[in-house]
Amino acid sequence: ARERLDVVSVVFANRVYKILFGELRATGAEPGVASDTLFDLGRPDLHWVDLARGMGVEAVTVDSLEGFADTFRAACGRRGPFLIEFRIF
Repeated sequence: ARERLDVVSVVFANRVYKILFGELRATGAEPGVASDTLFDLGRPDLHWVDLARGMGVEAVTVDSLEGFADTFRAACGRRGPFLIEFRIF
């Protein structure tokens, strides 16, 4: 951010360690209340756009593939750092 480099950062925000649920099931265990709590990335939710803006980086949130494609294309054609939070939950 400080160097104002032309970099587009993408955060795929699903708010959960979803891969770990699959790993847990692969062991033969079933997810329960305890694992749900451990694998959840909320409480508090991370606000990636707010964090980026706090560092002087322009940022937006998208929640569709079309929105992501349009935003990514536009971000690649501009100067300075840019963050895209792609919510996939």
